[in-house]
Amino acid sequence: MMFRLRRAVIAALAALMIAPAAAQSPEFKANPPSSILTPDKVETSAGTLTFRDGAPDPATVQIAYDQIDLARGIEAFMKGIPATSVLAACRGTASVGAAENTAVGITENLMDARSLFLTPNTTTPYVFACLNLKDGPLVVEVPPGVLGPVDDAYFRWVTDVGLTGPDQGRGGRYLFLPPGYDGPVPGFGFHVMRPHTNRLIMFFRAFVKNGDLEGAIAGVKANTKLYPLAAVANPPATTFINTSGLRFSTISANDFSFYKELNDVVQNEPADFVEPETVGLFAAVGIRKGQPFAPDARMTRILTDAVAIANAGVRSLIWAPRDKRVFLYPDRQWINPFVGGSYLFRDGAELMLDARSMFFYYATGITPAMADAKPGTGSAYAGAFRDRDGNFLDGGKTYKITLPGPVPVNNF
Repeated sequence: MMFRLRRAVIAALAALMIAPAAAQSPEFKANPPSSILTPDKVETSAGTLTFRDGAPDPATVQIAYDQIDLARGIEAFMKGIPATSVLAACRGTASVGAAENTAVGITENLMDARSLFLTPNTTTPYVFACLNLKDGPLVVEVPPGVLGPVDDAYFRWVTDVGLTGPDQGRGGRYLFLPPGYDGPVPGFGFHVMRPHTNRLIMFFRAFVKNGDLEGAIAGVKANTKLYPLAAVANPPATTFINTSGLRFSTISANDFSFYKELNDVVQNEPADFVEPETVGLFAAVGIRKGQPFAPDARMTRILTDAVAIANAGVRSLIWAPRDKRVFLYPDRQWINPFVGGSYLFRDGAELMLDARSMFFYYATGITPAMADAKPGTGSAYAGAFRDRDGNFLDGGKTYKITLPGPVPVNNF
């Protein structure tokens, strides 16, 4: 038996030894097209790539990996902006006392330039709160007559509250359950939401009637509550923080620390809080659930370049859009943040990557109502970053805007 096995092995080795000779026979010679061949030397913008029989030499391997890591670092910024923007907003409001799960921020004296927010306005009071469901379900009671969304940790829409929400402007109780929650749920009395992330951000506007700002603020405070579901029988008093006039920032980073912010989001959320491809993208730059983010000197250098390039890229999308679908008019500078009226940044089967990155870089919050120009409850947004002559807008100048009538201003 052993003798026959040895003979079989020897025969197999002999076949392997003569295979190359057979492959050289004209009968078996292939005629591959040039498009599938790799030349011995290729000149690229990244440097000279050198191969031997298609195998890259060590210098080429290093160049290739540097370029792959740079590209993924750029894409991680472009796709990670929604996540870091939510984190920055929650950390910023917490820095002035409106910590998640414990307090509600409110601009009792409206907003001004001292508080750094993306796309706020100075004419209506804002109410905002950050929730973190890691410790269990939370309840938010909203007052009547408000307008705003609740978004998850990737700035995906969860629900509206108020006029466009299930309470239809009457006010009500919203119950937010953690991802994967399988505990008891009240049978009635709540609008129950099951988001995909632990951290949520809520903000809504309170409308001022007849110039009575104090009355609008009093109504919010009397009817807004935030507390754990476990305390529903005897809710604790809700703390309100007046953020008007306070100096703080809610804007995420444009430098290497962006990736640290993104890592903090990943660590706080379920492993599958985004689709597998995006999980893989973040992992490719060293950001993995349950593991420390500890890039070496090489990767730190590459990511520092990546975030600088990506930051320039997104700013170019805003100030110099190349996608003509962004423009509201063919002969003017106005752009539409929701191309084609889609809050999901979809155009048929296409996910408009540039439009999504552009929006979340300069704006905060998402809801279908923002892309629905319906008087009374919907919104119509337009943005401009250049004047009529194509010059970038200057914060030291005053500009005049003429709107065609009639303008539905009653609820703004």
